[in-house]
Amino acid sequence: MIARLEGTLFRDGEQVIVDCRGVGYEVTCSAYTMAALPAHGQPVTLRVYTQMRETAIALYGFFDHSERSLFDLLITVKNVGPSTAIAILSGAGPRDIAGLIARQDVAGLTRIKGIGKKTAELLVVELHEKCQLLVMTWGADGSQRDVALPAGAKRSPSSSGMRHPLLDEVAAALCGMGWRPIEADAAVKDLAVDPANPPPVEVLLRQALRSMPR
Repeated sequence: MIARLEGTLFRDGEQVIVDCRGVGYEVTCSAYTMAALPAHGQPVTLRVYTQMRETAIALYGFFDHSERSLFDLLITVKNVGPSTAIAILSGAGPRDIAGLIARQDVAGLTRIKGIGKKTAELLVVELHEKCQLLVMTWGADGSQRDVALPAGAKRSPSSSGMRHPLLDEVAAALCGMGWRPIEADAAVKDLAVDPANPPPVEVLLRQALRSMPR
């Protein structure tokens, strides 16, 4: 199975070929990855998903970790195969899509080209909790990271001093899902964290999400 390609990029219209020492691999990419690719003839590295079929082998390429992670989740949903997942990922950035799923925003998902109402409902039912956790792990460049506050979010003091670092992580995750920093701060303000026995951050995130506007 091919998991990664590193070579020279060749563009032929909408087609992407990665030349690896004289062997050219045809790769299907979303519009998101196409926009991030370097110029024709330049070095490129793609994360790759290999689909094995009886009559053909298809390669799907991803420029960054966040898109590949979301793709892996999408194809676990009924009737969402690799081609459909690529079409969905072409409709918006992975952060936007994952944020909508995490917030269970069916109406927002249906505004993305390639996602009908039935598919949007399936995505929300099957993936909203996984997307909540996924968003928490993404850095600004699409790489995995420990959760930190995004631009615009501030560490807010509590009645006993600075709030617990876990609450900062929850606020950062909410901002990553698309809510404004002021809304995230309000959602975590009343969450309780016992310093001697702190709960998992995903538990706090679910508690905060219950108070967020739909």
